[in-house]
Amino acid sequence: MSESSRINKSITIKLADVELEGKLVVPEKAIGLVIFSHGSGSSHHSPRNNFVAVLLQQKGLATLLFDQLTEEEANNAENRLNIDLLTTRLINVTKWIQQQEETKHLSIGYFGASTGAASALRSAAILGDQIKAVVSRGGRPDMALQDLTMVNAPTLLIVGGLDVEVIKQNERAYQKLNCTRNLKIIPNASHLFEEAGKLQEVAHITSNWFKENLVPEKIGGHV
Repeated sequence: MSESSRINKSITIKLADVELEGKLVVPEKAIGLVIFSHGSGSSHHSPRNNFVAVLLQQKGLATLLFDQLTEEEANNAENRLNIDLLTTRLINVTKWIQQQEETKHLSIGYFGASTGAASALRSAAILGDQIKAVVSRGGRPDMALQDLTMVNAPTLLIVGGLDVEVIKQNERAYQKLNCTRNLKIIPNASHLFEEAGKLQEVAHITSNWFKENLVPEKIGGHV
């Protein structure tokens, strides 16, 4: 365990209908918690999301990465694109983490990648002020287009400059959002931000957004 982390452990999230595997890291004096919503077919082992999570932890943010689908469910391609199912899982896991002793005092943000951005934004629309900030990386917020007007949480959309079609989809979503919002296009980056330094740039922009919007002063009243 890192010296800067008070909690760093693999967890099993026991919901009413399913058990989901994940990893929870809570740094000392955490200023908020970011829950990751993965893209289709991905899991809490996603190397890109873990890369971002480590940088967030270094900036004082707790992180929860979890499998929105069981291994058996993930083998069904329809489940991987079932935004209703993924949203239900994300909401239920959010309620679960809000009840855990080590995290119940932390304000919550969502980080959604690819199709995971749609379930993150739909969950934020449903949970309202319980979600304080959302970041989408190379996301498909257009898959939750009908829900975007109900999102209250400040929302940052990050897209690679070479990802032309996804830029268009994010521009459509950006116009639908009524909350504090920003669309950040990373020059010379592809969909997965695999070019040198690009994913690190995503992680820095993401950490700044969460640090600005998870509102640490509000946490103090609940500790």
